Amino acid sequence: MTTTKTADIAATVAQIKRLEALGCDIIRVAVPDIESADAIGKIKENIGIPLVADIHFDHKLALRSIEAGADKIRINPGNIGGGDNVKVVAAACNKKNIPIRIGVNSGSLEKDILAKHGGVTAEAMVESTIGHVRLLNKFDFDNIWLSAKASSVPLTVKTYRLLHELTLYPLHLGITEAGTEYHGIVKSSIGIGALLLAGIGNTIRVSLTAEPEEEIKAAKAILQSLNLRSGIDIISCPTCGRTKIDLIAIAKEVEKRLAPFLSHGNMYNNLTIAVMGCVVNGPGEASRADFGISGGDGEGIIFAKGKIIKKVPMEKLVDELFNEINKQKLQEH
Repeated sequence: MTTTKTADIAATVAQIKRLEALGCDIIRVAVPDIESADAIGKIKENIGIPLVADIHFDHKLALRSIEAGADKIRINPGNIGGGDNVKVVAAACNKKNIPIRIGVNSGSLEKDILAKHGGVTAEAMVESTIGHVRLLNKFDFDNIWLSAKASSVPLTVKTYRLLHELTLYPLHLGITEAGTEYHGIVKSSIGIGALLLAGIGNTIRVSLTAEPEEEIKAAKAILQSLNLRSGIDIISCPTCGRTKIDLIAIAKEVEKRLAPFLSHGNMYNNLTIAVMGCVVNGPGEASRADFGISGGDGEGIIFAKGKIIKKVPMEKLVDELFNEINKQKLQEH
């Protein structure tokens, strides 16, 4: 999701283009006012991915966003003014074949549902979500996506598992208000990862109190670690008392050089690159790596698929690693 003021078209487009370059597949923008809704058309003219309009409280903003060309509307049907307003939004989306994502959060459940379930529970989250589905169905609308997020990982996971069992609608996954970059990535990786491993979920958002670029990087890493997205896999050992090189600095240098390619891969796409600390065990432990390096006293080795290619001075280790990778990739082309 963008963090710019949506009405600031130039800033919003610039941010979306940065996120696209990192691998973002779909973008959501906040629509708090008419100016933001009207900006959607101009924004869409300058980006290459679908745009979701995030609406709260005012159904007229949803209607304006639909007219401006939004590809999807995210609403909580319970907070846009009642059934009549929901009906109007559903009709407008039906007319343009635009899906509605029902967005339920643990902090905004209806009072009667909270009283019934004794507080925020997975069952309460599901009941609220299904209630909104039935309201849209009542108005002959069924082009629906569901999200039901909480800041609690166990609560979120249980909620989505229940929704997966009870409905056939596509699910948008995420841990809401997950926190700052470190804690938010940990919570999101556990929650989103657990659901994706179970075959649950269609789209994801990593929610961080950080720049949105960090959300995209984390989301890509989650998908790549589950083999759901191609990319570059960097593996490295955690070091130990046998390590005689500055492995942390070397691993960071390799990662830094690969950073421009981590999203789309380019010539490095689908490569596994290993950075190991032990000359003796490195090639064996990282035998699945396409290329790897490990070091010892003043000298390091470069290996591929567990076989040593050459020995090089430590100060040339990273440079020679990329020379070998580039040489092979150029031969392939």
